[in-house]
Amino acid sequence: MSPTPPRRLRLGMPKRMFSQVLLMQVAIAAGVAVLATGLFLAPLSDQLDDQAMRRALAIAQTTAAQPRLAEELKSTPASADGPVQAEAERIRKASGAEYVVVMDVHGNRWSHTNPAEIGGHVSTDPRSALSGREVMEIDSGTLGRSARGKVPLRDTDGRIVGAVSVGIEYDSVRARLIHAIPGLFAYAGGALAVGALAAYLISRRVQRQTRDLAFSDIAGLLAEREAMLHGIREGVVALDREGRIRLLNDEARRLLGIGDEAVGQPLDTALGEGRTTDVLAGTVTGTDLLTVRGQRVLVANRMPTDDGGAVATLRDRTELEQLGRELDSTRGLIDALRAQDHEHANRMHTLLGLLELEMYDDAVEFVGEVVGDHRATAEQVTEKIHDPLLAALLVGKATVAAERGVALWISDSTLFPDRLIDPRGLVTIVGNLVDNALDAAAGTLHARVEVELRAEGRTAVLRVRDTGPGIPAEQRELIFTDGWSTKKPPAHRKRGIGLSLVRRLAERQGGSARVSAADGGGAEFTIVLPEALAEPGLAPEPAPGLVLKSAATTVNEESR
Repeated sequence: MSPTPPRRLRLGMPKRMFSQVLLMQVAIAAGVAVLATGLFLAPLSDQLDDQAMRRALAIAQTTAAQPRLAEELKSTPASADGPVQAEAERIRKASGAEYVVVMDVHGNRWSHTNPAEIGGHVSTDPRSALSGREVMEIDSGTLGRSARGKVPLRDTDGRIVGAVSVGIEYDSVRARLIHAIPGLFAYAGGALAVGALAAYLISRRVQRQTRDLAFSDIAGLLAEREAMLHGIREGVVALDREGRIRLLNDEARRLLGIGDEAVGQPLDTALGEGRTTDVLAGTVTGTDLLTVRGQRVLVANRMPTDDGGAVATLRDRTELEQLGRELDSTRGLIDALRAQDHEHANRMHTLLGLLELEMYDDAVEFVGEVVGDHRATAEQVTEKIHDPLLAALLVGKATVAAERGVALWISDSTLFPDRLIDPRGLVTIVGNLVDNALDAAAGTLHARVEVELRAEGRTAVLRVRDTGPGIPAEQRELIFTDGWSTKKPPAHRKRGIGLSLVRRLAERQGGSARVSAADGGGAEFTIVLPEALAEPGLAPEPAPGLVLKSAATTVNEESR
């Protein structure tokens, strides 16, 4: 077997966010500490040099100020045991200087740390000091590199008779600098340790808040979130703890009819007051809550988040509600056909019996009465209601009412012309109210539903009365609220939408919908639709796609 190759040590950035944040913060803290140390050391060296030169200059000035030094320089020769050398050495030892050199106007030494150098010419240029200027410099001479101060030496008359040069050993200046570095590094190390500890604590907090994800994981999650939010067919609304909108996906904008300007606004500002706002804000609680926004029926669910906000999802149930209405309509038609079939079978059995008993005259009379009753019912409706859709709707409802044991009456004051601008809207309203009334009146004594339709100029007025139990006064506004119902919902859809849509259809045309107590008990719904009729003599334009099936597709969507 071939030996397993050794694993290479791979160096690079760690993958976890905690490690990356900690490493970056420690690197920043170390960089700042090094930079601060360097910025402090750079001027410190110059400051120490300046202090050494100023000290040398001060010693030179003090030496030159001695009143006897100038006289002794003029009156005594340069020698190792002369008074000038003795005075210079005394000052050197007292001040701690490296040397104190006194020179004459020719630059010859009269004093020096090394007596052998006395009488010789100084190693550096003395002209600046001999010309009357004071000099500070770092220079090298016979004793090595030193910080120097030079001043002119004057006699009592103020004439320059020489100069005094004082040197401070440069190694001592460097030693002070080197001595300061460990302390400086100690402070820098302490600051770095504090910075590293702070970086560790911050990184741990970031680790908890990000659930120990890597930067690549967070970037991937953000990309997936954007794709999911804009790709799903459900609306998503995210709220902060103050109830302001902080996120909307494309479907939510479409369903709610708002744009990007709503982001950052409170719900009641962006959506206005209403059930939709209450559901999204959490004022109304529950699951799969129904609400109506514009012409859309929405199902909303709200989930609180850990930061005090919430995320709400919205589903469009408009098409499902339409399917439910069509299903209810189909059931209504089936009920009507079943009732007609049952009644037709009874009549056929009666007719067969009359024929078998050879009661031909009675059979002819019975057939005439049956045909006449059915024709009379249709004629009574069409005489008072000239709009074909409304007339067809009420004829069909009369058959269903008879099967359920409820008398459907058209009020004597009913007279409605064929001038509707939007027949489908009124058909929806009438169908919902009649079905509600039939549900309420069914099973009561002398069950009856009365429909009144009349025109007042261009205003359509609809009243539907029933002999049911009625609606308590405190619930007469609640029944128009989205999702409010006392009936058990059918399997295919939810209740609590129909009367809300009735009111919205009325208000969309500038009208109103209200309910009150009917005379003799029961409920009376009144719908007023201004501008619902065209001017007399002007035929209204047919609505696009208007067919007789519209009357059949109107169903009951609301329960009391």
